[in-house]
Amino acid sequence: MSEIVLMSDPKVAAIPVAECGERLVDVRRDGSLLVDARKQDPADAFAYLREGVLERLKKAQELLPRGLRLLFVEGYRPPSLQLAYFEEYAGRLRTIHADWSAEQIHSAASRYVSPPGIAPHSAGAAVDLTLADAAGSELDLGTRMNADPEESEGACYTHAADISTEARAHRKLLGDVLTAAGLVNYPTEWWHWSFGDRYWALISGEAAALYGPKELAAPA
Repeated sequence: MSEIVLMSDPKVAAIPVAECGERLVDVRRDGSLLVDARKQDPADAFAYLREGVLERLKKAQELLPRGLRLLFVEGYRPPSLQLAYFEEYAGRLRTIHADWSAEQIHSAASRYVSPPGIAPHSAGAAVDLTLADAAGSELDLGTRMNADPEESEGACYTHAADISTEARAHRKLLGDVLTAAGLVNYPTEWWHWSFGDRYWALISGEAAALYGPKELAAPA
């Protein structure tokens, strides 16, 4: 397995953002994607993505075999919510690993929740998703979505060895179509894919990110 670049790596934060100004759009607007409401928030922010990311998801879905669909779970995450998620998980790690330094906690937390300042979700650039059959039932991808490294004993890592042959095949299929559409995976979370953010730029060899952190405008 190649070395994993974590979100906390200084190389990620060093990528500049050349904000393109693309709008956030509701992925439910045309019914092209199956949308799961488990991460729905009061502002419905979860259902938004940058328009370019949504278009790439549609392209990826077209590449799936007949009878399979992408199941969208979470897209945009307000910066304040991202900070709350990061601090909550970091706090859990401090309890488990009382001897760890602040730097170790920060790095380990970034395996599961991106540091707020560079978080792809807060830029509307990242999506958490999985595969579903024609009836909308999730396929087996080895762990539940959003299973952390402690709970899953590392099986949440995209290329984890200790998962079934079927789950591995499903992860490969998901990865193949999303990669073909231009997205990149965060290797500690098989369900997390992004386009246009700093992590995408680093992995893709781009000079700058297209999208930076953004606030969701209130409905007119």
